[in-house]
Amino acid sequence: MFARKGHWGTLGRVIIDAVLINVGFFIAYVARYQLQWFRPVDEAFLVPYSVYFSSSVLLTAILLFVYWTEGLYSPKRKRSWLNDAYIILRGAVTGVAALYVLSLVYRAVLYSRLIYAYAGVAVFVLLAAARGLEQFVLGQMRRRGYGVQRVLIVGAGETGRTIMRNIVAQPQLGYHVVGFVDDKPERGHKDIGRFKGLGGTERIADVVKDEQVDAVIITLPWQYHRKIMSILAQCERARVSVRIVPDLFQMSLSNVDIDDLNGIPLIGIKSVSITGWKLAVKRSMDVGVAGLGLVLLSPLMLLTAIVIRLDSPGAAIFRQTRLGRGGRPFTVFKFRSMRAGAEAERTTLADLNEAEGPIFKMRNDPRRTKLGQLLRRTSLDELPQLYNVLRGEMSLIGPRPALPSEVEQYQEWHKKRLETWPGMTGLWQVSGRSELTFDEMVLLDIYYVENWSLLLDLQIALRTIPAWLLGTGAY
Repeated sequence: MFARKGHWGTLGRVIIDAVLINVGFFIAYVARYQLQWFRPVDEAFLVPYSVYFSSSVLLTAILLFVYWTEGLYSPKRKRSWLNDAYIILRGAVTGVAALYVLSLVYRAVLYSRLIYAYAGVAVFVLLAAARGLEQFVLGQMRRRGYGVQRVLIVGAGETGRTIMRNIVAQPQLGYHVVGFVDDKPERGHKDIGRFKGLGGTERIADVVKDEQVDAVIITLPWQYHRKIMSILAQCERARVSVRIVPDLFQMSLSNVDIDDLNGIPLIGIKSVSITGWKLAVKRSMDVGVAGLGLVLLSPLMLLTAIVIRLDSPGAAIFRQTRLGRGGRPFTVFKFRSMRAGAEAERTTLADLNEAEGPIFKMRNDPRRTKLGQLLRRTSLDELPQLYNVLRGEMSLIGPRPALPSEVEQYQEWHKKRLETWPGMTGLWQVSGRSELTFDEMVLLDIYYVENWSLLLDLQIALRTIPAWLLGTGAY
């Protein structure tokens, strides 16, 4: 079973987890009988660890079975640490509950049930830490080019961009896109963010050789059947693996729901991700957190406003028209980080724009005040947007709020980012902020719209903390 490629790594994870589960149970024994946390143990009930050895082995068997069925050991699994931690937590709870029930049946053999709670906590911490360390090491290796699969994308339409935004949003997948080819000149020779346009499909053989491509992903529409077969033959001759993304009669992949019926794929259409009860939950969280934030942070916000007024002339709060969900205009509130009248000076600085696309960014913007540099670096200038969140114009997490002048320059595929509320933070912020190109920012925003979940919001919120502390990409 483990002889196939990739399964040796799976076997290693199973062995390490089995060891850590037993270590966790031993830690629980020490905490219960030697340290006697929370509740003392009568000397008459002190027992050696050997009494619990069978329980430790049973817990190991239960957890490994649960984790296997949950796909934690799948060689193809490429999930985030939070996803793995959630599976580990569910398994720990299941295992502890099973041992507790057994303790009720075999009361004479098992002496303490509190030890199982300790074991569950210890096992969760150890396995989650091991997964975190594994992903950290893999991330460092991939940043240095080890274990990264070099990929060429064939086709830069909606399906191809879906692949691109998934790769941008999930760097842990370990893919490096060397570029893409497309027979349409307006696509094949125009870069999309970090992804290079390498010409038409006739260059595939040369690109595969020159760029040392490991895999080719074909995203061409279904009517290009003969061309797809030709590309498959080229890749086979070059001994390069190839994958075909089904265009499904030109339906957007974001709207496709694939189920399985005893091995038979069932394809249907799913609704937009943030609707119905999901929308209500997201809005409830926004109102609760924004309301609490305004109350708790009001002293800091008042102090910031006073310092801004003392630092330079002009109002402390900067107001600007942005476009929200569905392209509806609203007034965004921020602490002023530039001198008064800075907006009128923007046209004179157009030639110094460091950003690609319709957005304007300057690393050393001369309009910024000394205090404004600190506000931008720490993102304190965005605190008044909690009021926008409370009013329902923004969300805590979502795409960057766009200026009307920017939206006027959008390509058609860019407009999908307007399908949800703009956010104070989002994938664009935790993935590099101003260091991203505009197309990369849009790819991340659309990925968020198509794949929203409470877990994704939690991941972004947790990743925002180090990005905020380090000021990554903020200027």
